[in-house]
Amino acid sequence: MLKAMNKPLIGITIGDAAGIGPEIAVKSLRDISIYRTARPLLIGNRAIVERALGFCKLGSEVNEINSPDEGIYSKDVINLINIENIDVNGVKTGKVQASCGKAAFEYIKEGTLLALKGELDAIATAPINKESLKDAGVPFIGHTEILAGLTGTDDPLTMFEVKGMRVFFLTRHLSLIDAIASVTEERVLEYIKRCVEAFKWLGVHEYILAVAGLNPHSGENGLFGDEELRYIIPAVRKAIRMGYNVEGPIGADSVFYLALKGAYSGVLSLYHDQGHIAAKTVDFERAISITLGLPFLRTSVDHGTAFDIAGSGKAGEVSMTEAVKAAAKYALYYQAGQKV
Repeated sequence: MLKAMNKPLIGITIGDAAGIGPEIAVKSLRDISIYRTARPLLIGNRAIVERALGFCKLGSEVNEINSPDEGIYSKDVINLINIENIDVNGVKTGKVQASCGKAAFEYIKEGTLLALKGELDAIATAPINKESLKDAGVPFIGHTEILAGLTGTDDPLTMFEVKGMRVFFLTRHLSLIDAIASVTEERVLEYIKRCVEAFKWLGVHEYILAVAGLNPHSGENGLFGDEELRYIIPAVRKAIRMGYNVEGPIGADSVFYLALKGAYSGVLSLYHDQGHIAAKTVDFERAISITLGLPFLRTSVDHGTAFDIAGSGKAGEVSMTEAVKAAAKYALYYQAGQKV
């Protein structure tokens, strides 16, 4: 649906009503830099959004709309697709509640439907709470799994971006022992291919992909584990023979620093914390998550619901702002890539 003259329409789901999601969503929409590249709108409950404005002492006007085309895209106006699915008086700030989990799921579902219909160019999501989802009987553990289920996507690819450094993940929410067991030659080769495909979706045409080592010093030729010798090196060599511009395994204690300095277009991290720690240490607030492989682009903050400060208006909106801007930055490339 994107036209060259139009800024992309980005739907922002407000997340768990008891957490900081609604607050950082409304605060981010006060940032004029968003409107230079995007037309943002919220998907959530009006009473929850208005309560968040009160928490943050903001006087933005709420413009309730039925479709994105009705929006007034100005930093003084919050365009909202209102979903009447929760009683604001029953929401206990900072507490796990089934009602909040159910409502958060429904906001994501609405955003997904709008994106699938072509009424949104991408979505950016505020944080949800896994316990609230579970208590609500939602059969998914988190955002990525929800979006995969709603779109029929098999195993979406997760990427973090912070200050130009891109980190892909071979595995996500697995125990460390299960993540290690998932490091096979076939899986590493498959993910090398998927990362390179993702570069195309993101408009990165010249690339060098690095594969992180699993063991200290990438195993030192088998002295500290043999996964590199048995699985990772064979996969990298096979990928090179197939024409992929990939290097590795490169020790995890240096590969992320090298990528941050521009030596690599991205790094394939082999397990959750390996890449999360690297990205969040660089800049916790500006690290964002991008889900690739869906029929549409999805970006997200890289933090949780922060129940301890919810309702105080103190939560920083930088990550939410960056997520919206990244959605706008990549939406055109991603849509074009999905059509190829």
